[in-house]
Amino acid sequence: MQTILGSGGAIGVELAKALTSFTDYIRLVSRNPKAINSTDKLFSADLTNTEEVLKAVEDSDVVYLTAVFEYKAKVWKSIWPLVMRNVIDACKIHKSKLVFFDNVYMYDSSFAHNFTEETPVNPQSEKGKVRAEIAKMILDEVSTGNLTALIARSADFYGPNIKKTSILTETVFNNLWNGKKANWLISLNYKHSFTYTPDAGKATALLGNTADAYNQVWHLPTAANPFTGKEWIETIAKEMSVKPKSQVLPMFLLNILSLFIPLMKELKEMVYQYDRDYIFNSSKFINRFNFTPTPYSDGVKNIIQLEFSTREQ
Repeated sequence: MQTILGSGGAIGVELAKALTSFTDYIRLVSRNPKAINSTDKLFSADLTNTEEVLKAVEDSDVVYLTAVFEYKAKVWKSIWPLVMRNVIDACKIHKSKLVFFDNVYMYDSSFAHNFTEETPVNPQSEKGKVRAEIAKMILDEVSTGNLTALIARSADFYGPNIKKTSILTETVFNNLWNGKKANWLISLNYKHSFTYTPDAGKATALLGNTADAYNQVWHLPTAANPFTGKEWIETIAKEMSVKPKSQVLPMFLLNILSLFIPLMKELKEMVYQYDRDYIFNSSKFINRFNFTPTPYSDGVKNIIQLEFSTREQ
């Protein structure tokens, strides 16, 4: 049995699809799980509940933690360490391998021009401190030999059928499609990597089913030479056959808006991802598995065909 904890999000869905190449025994776990494949086993659980997590993990060879929680530092501080403790303990009790789907918030921002698995951990944000804490929980257990696990990290992601968890979808794809200006933080002139969610799902499934991939950190396959903000907007607009209208949210305006809009307050501490090149290096995975990430232009085309072609403009 291979179990996905937090199966309802964009990554959980793509992972469930990809796991069918390796097993017919897939358990999907969330508060209200929905089947992705015809043979999926559904299990309802609250990941903050120790006993429910213990039952959800039972009989699992591999456990994938892909949960998503509200994008607030306060929420992350209260929920993530508890969930991670529950999952680690359940995996240890049931002797299950753990695959944690992670982001790059814990890295030192001065290395943003080339994030690799070796980038120093030095979080610049409160949310980054939480990610560093929970990653350390896993790596400490691995170092003592009490847990077999791996961490699969992704850049900001984009892909089909994503709602509210992709800033590129919310601020660029949706705005342009609805005749509005695309929004971008700080500057349009810096490069910004995005991981294509179907690639992330396939790669996470592959890592989980590769014995020698465990007990280390992996960056999930992401196309090299990312677009600048301007190029992202122009590429998406061209594929939609609309004008590439855009507006930049400068720091002074973000400071003002953060006083009144909760999301802006949360984004404020993440501006370092937009005031310099943000390049995610996944060459370790690409070279190990001979995997070619989806080119950005193809990803944009696929998203528009799959997600927007049936919408009214």
